[in-house]
Amino acid sequence: MGAPRYLRSDNGAEFVSKALLRWAVDEGLESVLIEPGRPRQNGTNESFNGKFRDECLSMEWFRNRLEAKVLIEDWRRHYNEVRPHSSLNYRTPAEFVAGIQNDLSTEAKVLS
Repeated sequence: MGAPRYLRSDNGAEFVSKALLRWAVDEGLESVLIEPGRPRQNGTNESFNGKFRDECLSMEWFRNRLEAKVLIEDWRRHYNEVRPHSSLNYRTPAEFVAGIQNDLSTEAKVLS
């Protein structure tokens, strides 16, 4: 899969960092900014950001960076590996990706 070609961002405070900019440059990503007051330009991103803020960032009081890293990683694992998503037919993102990979390998076998 690899990195996306474009990184869409509203430049919200939680997504401005030197590490993010370095990753984007290293991967050769182009930045596409979402206009202020136009969240529909990237509804998926805005939806995720809202869930992340409501379910993780606003629920925790991080005392240090290590604690933040651990708690955010726990939330990320739960979001991707445990929690079913209605938009994915009530599968987890991990199950959805596994299904796509299985479909692609089956298709490749048929084509070869």
